[in-house]
Amino acid sequence: MSTPEPLWRHALGRELRRRRHARRETLAGTAARAGVSPQYLSEVERGRKEPSSEMIAAVAGALGTGLADLTRAVADDLAAPAPGRAPVARGADRTAYALAA
Repeated sequence: MSTPEPLWRHALGRELRRRRHARRETLAGTAARAGVSPQYLSEVERGRKEPSSEMIAAVAGALGTGLADLTRAVADDLAAPAPGRAPVARGADRTAYALAA
């Protein structure tokens, strides 16, 4: 059985949590600096909410990173091969991953 494609919100949440933990910050502290509630940030980190671009930028700034750097890290996570996903060449220098049959 193959695994489904990961969702952007799940990869984003993992990366935000990873960066927050790397900085040894609490959910409440990061949320306060970003101007969002800790509950909302928690739901974003767990991949339950689809945040707006403004919210993503605010949290990225609160974590001391830029939107481009955060987006690259999430894209790299999504592009990494996972069990059940096989690489499929797309274009001259890009690789996408499709579900293995």
